[in-house]
Amino acid sequence: MSNAEMSRKPNEGCILRIHTSFPSLRQSEKKVAQYILDAPEAVVELSVTEVARRSGVSDATVVKFSQRIGYTGFQEMKINLAQELPSLRQRMYGDIGVDSDVRNLTKQVITLHKQTLDDTARILDEDALTQAIEAVKAGDRVHIYGVGASGIVARDLETKLLRINVSCHAFCDPHMAASMAALLNPDDVAIAISHSGSTKDTVEALDVAAQTGATTICITNFLNSPITRVAQIVLLTAANENIFRSAAMNSRIAQLAIIDMLFVGTAQARYDHTVAALDRTLDAVANKRY
Repeated sequence: MSNAEMSRKPNEGCILRIHTSFPSLRQSEKKVAQYILDAPEAVVELSVTEVARRSGVSDATVVKFSQRIGYTGFQEMKINLAQELPSLRQRMYGDIGVDSDVRNLTKQVITLHKQTLDDTARILDEDALTQAIEAVKAGDRVHIYGVGASGIVARDLETKLLRINVSCHAFCDPHMAASMAALLNPDDVAIAISHSGSTKDTVEALDVAAQTGATTICITNFLNSPITRVAQIVLLTAANENIFRSAAMNSRIAQLAIIDMLFVGTAQARYDHTVAALDRTLDAVANKRY
């Protein structure tokens, strides 16, 4: 899926659209978005004029915002938001507090992760995933770029693909990522992982890879972020981080789910090679002598 042609999935909820579009919105549109996120139940009872007044913007901005996230106008957005309210009431985003006991903490973390995975399944473009799997299967080499928490996910994908004999390497050092990306060719694949889609070093490495003609794939949470303008194939997650954002809890879970899909799809596409490689690597570990 070309980043210039990304379309919304019919079952993608209004709140999810707002979250994934937020960084690319104009400042005035962000005011509308934030008001809807803060008071979704109130919005479904209000007119476009009242939403504009409470957001501190013009009526036209509310309408343009609605269109920016994929609706024909404010009324269609409001109808979809109203349909989503029952499920919104059950969500627990951001509810992990300082006073949560272990029992509640356990339920809250599991609920957060389940919701993240459900939302990611709703937003993920299956055609894009198919293209990514085909690219990894056919590629001569696979480079994976990521820093920080995304670098840990990059390493995990590297380990999985190496076990099935796919030639790949994860680069978490920005200088190595960019320099090695310059050595790719059109038969290679570059995968960049960035929750924000704005991680400068990761975007630059993928851009270098794109200039070599390699197939470029990104895993990110936000439509129209800088990394989506570099990638040919966009795999979108739906992780709404809570107050513990710096721990990258939900984003990591969503990213791991995507790379597992890539791994399983590639393993299936190369089934005979996969079975042979796994047998050999398992035997090597089982027969290791100390």
